[in-house]
Amino acid sequence: MVPRKTRANPVHALKLPDQRRLDPAIKALFAKFKEKIGFVPNVFRSYTLRPSRLEHFRQYNNELMLGDSGLTRLEREMIAVVVSSVNHCHYCLVAHGAAVRVLSGDARLGDQLAANYRAAELPKRQRAMLDFTWKLSETPAAIEESDRAVLRRAGFSDEDIFDIAEVTGFYNASNRLASAVDARPNAEYFDMGR
Repeated sequence: MVPRKTRANPVHALKLPDQRRLDPAIKALFAKFKEKIGFVPNVFRSYTLRPSRLEHFRQYNNELMLGDSGLTRLEREMIAVVVSSVNHCHYCLVAHGAAVRVLSGDARLGDQLAANYRAAELPKRQRAMLDFTWKLSETPAAIEESDRAVLRRAGFSDEDIFDIAEVTGFYNASNRLASAVDARPNAEYFDMGR
């Protein structure tokens, strides 16, 4: 394996706009991040390259992860980790693994899901959800009615199945973007929930 060259920009491989020259609305959003969680997630910093899309990304992400659903917030974060495991997305494995640790109160769960979700002790409902997530991420054309039937038997409604699929699809897209621009996880994520 060839070692990566050291970059001057620790956020990712692309050169971001000067943070001092950002639109006031973006500066205000970043100030809210710093106030609420203590740092600005690098995925949002990446969107300074396309500032008109940043608010759309943030709102869609918030609706998927915090909006009305039969899935818990933890289950949605678990989906994000398993998708990121399929795709080997460093940024999302670290960021969403931290969210799983915090939401579950289990310092090991995020790492177990990232390495091999099948090794984690999970209820049947979550196991079925993550089996579907893995298959949809790895071989989407292979999804068939029997896969949805397994989810229904595990207690998921059709609305829940839609939510599983939508969260899975969103994070597959996000993984590709984060990998393409070599977005780096914020250092703060590594210690969260430990």
